[in-house]
Amino acid sequence: MGKHTSHIHRYHKIGHWMPPDYDAHHKWLGGVIAHVDSTKEHDLHPVLKEFQHLIETNSRVYMLISSMFAEVPKNRHYCKDPTGCSEIRDYHHMLQVLNYLLSSAPSWNDFSLKVGLVGLPINAILDWSMGTPSGYAAYLDPDINAMLKKVLNAWGEYLMSPASAEVLDDSEYGWFGEVGKNSLVHVANEPAGSSHAFDELFVCDSSAIYHGYKSWDDFFTRVFREGIRPVASPEDDNVIANACESQPYKVARDVKAKDTFWIKTQPYSMFDMLSHDELAPQFVGGTVYQAFLSALSYHRWHAPVSGKIVKSYVVDGTYYSEPLFEGLWGGQKGKDGSIDEAGEVTTQEYLTCVATRAIIFIESDNPAIGLMAFLGVGMCEVSTCDITVSEGQHVRKGDQLGMFHFGGSTHCLLFRKGVNVQDFPSPDLKRNVPVNSQVAVVKSS
Repeated sequence: MGKHTSHIHRYHKIGHWMPPDYDAHHKWLGGVIAHVDSTKEHDLHPVLKEFQHLIETNSRVYMLISSMFAEVPKNRHYCKDPTGCSEIRDYHHMLQVLNYLLSSAPSWNDFSLKVGLVGLPINAILDWSMGTPSGYAAYLDPDINAMLKKVLNAWGEYLMSPASAEVLDDSEYGWFGEVGKNSLVHVANEPAGSSHAFDELFVCDSSAIYHGYKSWDDFFTRVFREGIRPVASPEDDNVIANACESQPYKVARDVKAKDTFWIKTQPYSMFDMLSHDELAPQFVGGTVYQAFLSALSYHRWHAPVSGKIVKSYVVDGTYYSEPLFEGLWGGQKGKDGSIDEAGEVTTQEYLTCVATRAIIFIESDNPAIGLMAFLGVGMCEVSTCDITVSEGQHVRKGDQLGMFHFGGSTHCLLFRKGVNVQDFPSPDLKRNVPVNSQVAVVKSS
């Protein structure tokens, strides 16, 4: 892999969503493709039949989908994966592999290949196509994104079914096997500096099958036991609590109303982040704090301040869009004709403007804060944002706001211009900040 190594290594470490190196990622994908190719072709899931119909009856969609596979380079690096299996080369093959994945839950291992966690399996099969010029257009196309939403909803139905709990066993490669369970416990204990066992950390029944979880989604939206994540300074409204169990990513100040968020530096663009909401102008010139969630972490959102829910809604967006500077012809990657395997994961600022996201405006009880906003941003498969509060409701700092289903992604806290918010954790921290712990302090002007 040579020159790609450092970039790819960073990609797979972000959020622990994929195996620790790129060869392991494609070793897993090769196993999936080999399994699909070696078995009798099954009837497509109804939603994939609908996808096929869209491709074959909409000339624009057909052109984009066909072209994005044709634009993947024909050299050896892209023709075969590390196991020698052929890569996905056309939409028929893509639909067959998707057909298998729609009845599979994310797992630590597949087909006895020791490759670690594969938390974004659908992203893995679309990887190369996302980095092509036609892929850039395809994954921004509203008809294609509406179809992808249906595909992901179908997968979500499986992940909420009892059958999806099969990966939660205590076998060598199960989530509650030695490796999986130890990883979950380590990530949950690390930010708090504690040494609790899994059943001491999370509400579960360790004596029951699958620890009492009824489905994959039930496990992934698990809740902490009382007292494990105490709320920081509950009576001090100047202390802002961390909304998600997450690793600091970026702090930006004096953010513009509109900016070129699709360029390599990915500046934040307030109007686009807030979907041109009538409240968006109040945040121009303000502050953004962004942090990302680990695949192994807690995935519910909590109120960073006490106050009233002014407005809350989900904005449908893209699911697999990455900007061209991260693709086949973009920036430094384009010089050697390679595709950035990291695009969807390392363009987190860009995703705040285009991806599916939950927007929650909170009028803080503290006048020094006033109106603020929480953004829960979906990424790839992890695009189901579930808001559990309603407009007009008063929340206390630390109360639940909602959750990601099927994993986690990235989130932002937005503050208006003039709000003197300080002491955010450094992006160099390289570990999670516990949910509900102090993440910043508002200081009087």
